[in-house]
Amino acid sequence: MYPNNFQTIQRFLCTKEAARFLSLSAKTLEKHRVYGTGPRYFKLGGRVAYRFEDLMAWAQPGAKSSTSDPGRGVVPPAKRPQPITP
Repeated sequence: MYPNNFQTIQRFLCTKEAARFLSLSAKTLEKHRVYGTGPRYFKLGGRVAYRFEDLMAWAQPGAKSSTSDPGRGVVPPAKRPQPITP
């Protein structure tokens, strides 16, 4: 049975839609996926899909209230993480 409130149905976003939502290029979001620095995603058949909640959770550490606000963290750049050397 379908829920009474249509908004409770979760919609998945493709890479292009997710990138547009985050104000990134699709290529940048693809790089994040390859490097493991991007938002959580799902593989549905051969397609990549993102949930709105996962996109928001990934972007949340970058939230700031002013230029002097250190915030909780940063959203990582789309580049390969550097190996840890002793």
